[in-house]
Order: sequence, then C-alpha cells, then structure tokens
Amino acid sequence: MSQEAYKNAGVDIEAGNKVVQGIKPWVKSTLRPEVLSGLGGFSGLFSLGTKKYKHPVLVSGTDGVGTKLRIAFLTGRHDTVGIDLVAMCVNDIIVSGAEPLFFLDYFATGKLQPEVTVEVIKGISIGCREAGCALIGGETAEMPASYPPGEYDLAGFSVGVVDKSKIIDGRKIKPKDVLIGLASSGLHSNAFSLARQILFEKAGLSVNDQVPELSTSLGEALLTPTRIYVKAIRRLLKRIPLKGIAHITGGGITDNLPRIFPEGVSAKVNLGAWIFPTIFELLKEKGALDPIEMLATFNMGIGMIVVVSPSDVDAALGILKRLGQEATVIGQMVAGTGQVIYD
Repeated sequence: MSQEAYKNAGVDIEAGNKVVQGIKPWVKSTLRPEVLSGLGGFSGLFSLGTKKYKHPVLVSGTDGVGTKLRIAFLTGRHDTVGIDLVAMCVNDIIVSGAEPLFFLDYFATGKLQPEVTVEVIKGISIGCREAGCALIGGETAEMPASYPPGEYDLAGFSVGVVDKSKIIDGRKIKPKDVLIGLASSGLHSNAFSLARQILFEKAGLSVNDQVPELSTSLGEALLTPTRIYVKAIRRLLKRIPLKGIAHITGGGITDNLPRIFPEGVSAKVNLGAWIFPTIFELLKEKGALDPIEMLATFNMGIGMIVVVSPSDVDAALGILKRLGQEATVIGQMVAGTGQVIYD
C-alpha cells in the first residue's frame, strides 16, 4: 500500500515523521548516561547499574491527565499537559523513596497535527528533566474517527528504583509523628470533571474570562502544571528519615493520606495551618461546596504530605525552604483506626 493511499484512509505517515523530527531535541535533552538507545527504535534500553544498590527494587507508575485535557483543547495551549503527565507518574513513584529513571508516553489522536504533538512532547520532556528521568520511548497513534477533530488522549508510564532497605511504606509511622504538607500548584490533574461542571456549566464562566482573584484568565489558572516533588523529596531523603509520604491526588487528603497508615493510627489535620488557594475558594463559592467534602475530592493546596519524627521537623522545613518549596506543619499522627480527623 502506498503512503498516499494510507493518507487517504486517514493516517499521515509524513506528519508522523515531522513529529519525530520536531521532538528529537526535546527528547535528547532528557537523556541520562544509562540510556543505551536512541529515538526511533522499537524499544527503549536503560542500564540499571546495579553497583549503586545492594538490592535494587524497581518501582513503576502509570497515569494520564484526565479531563484537564479539555482545558487544553479550549485554550489551544498544549505545552503544559505533558508536564502534568510526567508529574502524576513520578510523584507516585517518589512516595516509595524511589528515584525515577525513565519515562514512556502514549499519544493518541484522530488526525495528527505535528505542531500540537510536538508541544505536548515538549511538555513531557520538561517534566522529565525536572524529575531527573529520561524520556526513552513512546507511541504516537493516529486513529481516524476515534477522536473528535483537534482532540487527543495521553497516558504515561515511569519506572524508578530504590534499594530494598530504603523503601518507604509507612510501617514506622506512630502517634506523635508530624505531618508536613508541601504546597500544590493548584488543582494539579484531578477532579477536573467536577471543576468544569461548576465553573463552566453552573457559573457560566469560560476559559477566556479574566478572574480578578486569580490575576489571570480562568483557562491559564486551570492549566497550571502539576507540581513535581521529586527533587524536594530526594533532597529530604538524603538528610531526614522520612517515615511516610503521601501523594495527594483524586480523593484529596481524606482518601490518600490513610493509604500509608499502619494499623492503630489516625491523622489529626489542622485546617487552620494553611490557606486554601484562590482556585479552591472560587470552586467553593461557585459550587456552594462544603470544605470538608472538598478535602475528599481536591488537594486543597497540599500536593504531598511527608511524615517525620518531631525531632526532624525543623530540619525538614529548612531544607524545603532552601529549595523554594512552600511547606508547613499541618497536623500529627494520633492513636486511631486509620482515619483523617479534621480539627
């Protein structure tokens, strides 16, 4: 079959080649010394270098961006959702104490638009560089009639490594340990179906509306990339014996924090310890939402929580401050049955 016939069927090989050429410099910028393969192969090769670990354990994570993509479609801005894709995967990996090593992406669309695809991969590359992992492969799938014009979907997969003796699983958490909340950058990539319903359908706003409280357009505020916590957590791990780490995603603090609890403990969270960012106040107002219910849906300004001994609190906060990562003590562990108690 000729390329022209394939193009008439809806698959443009030439457009695919343009994407490959466009993303080459971005992919190259993410490479680590352990990468043994180049762009265009059938698979990505990565040398683990086991001399660095006594008992290396591979840690994997996969995720997507969800309906946050709809904001990209509405605004025509596609250079940030790739950062979200990487963040959602590597932030899950780092909670085990693992170093993210490499990342692969899957980009699917009905009709390939090279300039859009390159912007998405550019964002993925930026996210990989921030997380310190290599973008060693991916798949761009053009599937006619499978997606509406101008739309696409994203999925990602990342692998990290941690020495077995250094795995963080929460088992050492005990009453009186302290919860430190690391600030989020906004909604991150969760609960956008509810957010869109409230802001667009109920409140009648659009992505182009300038919202004085946000000091930007609504679309720009919603597209704020998910914060990547890899550097901050890895720096803490070098100095502080972290007892547990929770990535606050869909389900908020209420559902995600208990995932790291051992038996016999609960968490007491002080709601006066931090100020809910403006975007959440806007959602609360426009949606007439209860703050406690929101804490079981949105991150409410806390994207990651680390659990430390009381004696390590000051050192941890000092490290995070020097990195420019806003963080605060938001509560402590107490005896209990695995719940989050809001005070």
